[in-house]
Amino acid sequence: MQNTLFDKTFRDSNGKIVVAEMPNPPLILWIVASLLTLIFTTGKINTVLDVLANGSLFTWAWLELFQGVNYFRRALGLAVLIGIIVLKIQYVE
Repeated sequence: MQNTLFDKTFRDSNGKIVVAEMPNPPLILWIVASLLTLIFTTGKINTVLDVLANGSLFTWAWLELFQGVNYFRRALGLAVLIGIIVLKIQYVE
């Protein structure tokens, strides 16, 4: 296998092109918690679900940033991490 920028960006250690993978537990938890916040729109349950959703998405992004299989997945983790921080900063202001 060649060691080109394309290979480093999109291929995993087995030489397969990886852009998307099956969701891992933090991403599944984020999806479920986010959907449940649409049902429970107020109260303590909504607050807990919101914290769970944000925490699990942060965890997923952190794992992708430092353990992603290629540069694309790591960049995706960084982009999501920055997006979470920007959205939370805007929410506070």
